[in-house]
Amino acid sequence: MENFLESYKKDLINAIESLDWKVLKEISNRIIDLKNNGHTVYLIGNGGSSATPSHSAGDWTKELKIKTLCLTDNTPSVTAFANDTDYSNIFKGQLETFLVEGDIVIGYSGSGNSPNVLNAIEYAKSQGNFTICISGNYKNMKGGKLVKLADLSLVANTSSMERIEDLHLIINHIIKEYIKDRMN
Repeated sequence: MENFLESYKKDLINAIESLDWKVLKEISNRIIDLKNNGHTVYLIGNGGSSATPSHSAGDWTKELKIKTLCLTDNTPSVTAFANDTDYSNIFKGQLETFLVEGDIVIGYSGSGNSPNVLNAIEYAKSQGNFTICISGNYKNMKGGKLVKLADLSLVANTSSMERIEDLHLIINHIIKEYIKDRMN
């Protein structure tokens, strides 16, 4: 157990230390601009990569007063799009309803290759909206297709999905705390 814990800790610390702080700052500043202009940030992802955005939507809405919606939180909408069209449309379908000029879409994916996330980011870009990728190096994919598709990308430098998910929550808390500090 000690060796496992040491390895886990070492990998997580390495991933934190290798975060691109300039990209984190740019993401935060984009979100501050979005707030100042009264727009909305949409968070999307699957599995653990939907749980973190859901958590963050609550934090950002309550503590920062930023209009933040996690598109996995509307279960009837998600399942209706999946059932009536295709699972790859669960986020794009909602964005077609809600997205307006000036909004930001943040896609979370450990691999960076989730078709429904890619489809939504592609749609948002086609509408002229700014897009952000929060990904990982799962199976050494270096953020996958999402990194190249999004306007701005931040990749957790670990191949462990669990540590990618750990880091995504840390990233979102860093963004929240940085914005809170800037607003004060």
